[in-house]
Amino acid sequence: MEAIAVNRKARHDYFILEKYEAGISLLGYEVKSIREGKVNLRDGFVRILKGEAFLFNCHISPYSRIQGYEEVDPVRTRKLLLNRREIESLTVGLNRKGNTIIPLSLYFKRGKVKVEIGLGQGKKLYDKRQSIKKKMHDRETQQAIKHHRR
Repeated sequence: MEAIAVNRKARHDYFILEKYEAGISLLGYEVKSIREGKVNLRDGFVRILKGEAFLFNCHISPYSRIQGYEEVDPVRTRKLLLNRREIESLTVGLNRKGNTIIPLSLYFKRGKVKVEIGLGQGKKLYDKRQSIKKKMHDRETQQAIKHHRR
């Protein structure tokens, strides 16, 4: 499964506590647009309303060769297809302070569009700095190992 779109900002701004795979309700030309890779998850978020999960602010550009259809808002609200137990688990997780649900990636699985969502807890500024330092340290360590082997 190759990711079509990845929300890198999500892993930078949040600690991901739990991950879920959800189907997404789309129109036909939106799927074609996703196949072209014209998706942006950066500002997306998930809300649970009346026992159903919805994806907000996920930008799917209109299909390039669309004709005869009226244009639909590219950032329209889309329904996520989750089991009742998963929605209840997410609701319990949302009740804790500082938690939110964010889309992590979008991909195809057996011809169906799936979105990986994560229950995330917001990072503080010092947590972000610490994550950057850890990445830099790991990168330097890998480079030193690589040069040492030569």
